[in-house]
Amino acid sequence: MSFAIVTDTSANLPTPWAEEKNVIVAPFSYLIDGEEFVCLDTREFKCGEYYQSLREGLKITTSQINPQRYMDYMEPVLKGGQDILYIGLSSGVSGSFASAQIAREQLLENYPQRNIRLVDSLGASLGEGLLVIKAARLREEGTNLDETADFLLKRRRHIYQVFTVDDLMYLRRGGRLSNAAAAIGTILGIKPVLKGNEAGKIVAFGKIRGRKGVIAALAGHYERLAAETEAQIIGISHGDCLEDAEKLAALLAQSSRPPAEIMIVEHEPVTGSYLGPGALALYFEGGGDVREK
Repeated sequence: MSFAIVTDTSANLPTPWAEEKNVIVAPFSYLIDGEEFVCLDTREFKCGEYYQSLREGLKITTSQINPQRYMDYMEPVLKGGQDILYIGLSSGVSGSFASAQIAREQLLENYPQRNIRLVDSLGASLGEGLLVIKAARLREEGTNLDETADFLLKRRRHIYQVFTVDDLMYLRRGGRLSNAAAAIGTILGIKPVLKGNEAGKIVAFGKIRGRKGVIAALAGHYERLAAETEAQIIGISHGDCLEDAEKLAALLAQSSRPPAEIMIVEHEPVTGSYLGPGALALYFEGGGDVREK
């Protein structure tokens, strides 16, 4: 391979896919009652148990990936003579990208002949993961490191991330909702619609009555904003609400431009702790810079 691709567990990519595509995944960690956990293998994540624990009041503490962990995952690659493309969780919701920048500076002091390119995805879950998928495809096609990184930096604002949650408490408690004053509660069956904005921050921008209505609204965003190019891979993540994810997928399959593939994943535990049980998110490539729409 011409270069190595490194990402993190917040990209929410299935472990079998990462293994097949030779993508290196650095883990975020989370604490429960002082004990540290990681979810490095998605096959071992017990989604139902985890989100049920959140429903019952379990509080999760999360932390960003520190520079040393990035160095632990990147240095063997550099020692092996490969350059690195790193695609990370949005700097708008985590300080981990800053840690990756520190690690890069330190590593290049020791390996000045190597190249490390960093891409702030401005996304989370499959909003980040779709960029990793695109990077792996470009690498397979023979695109070099700098061309791939430059392409992703131009296209990252084309990735639209729209979602709903059952309870805004999790986002508010974690400090991840940028316009909390504009967000309505989830009483009386009113569901918030949220998105990742142009800075990679989470903002609330709508409200829909009922779960059925909000699922239809998510599908409507795809119909209105999806890129009018070849059929694309789109992503759906859920916080222990697979049935709703499948309903959303069925609506998307009936779209005027149905996707080539719909990837449904259980929302990983770290960023999932900020969204809470019942979160449902859709990720796709829009026609141009769609973050402000």
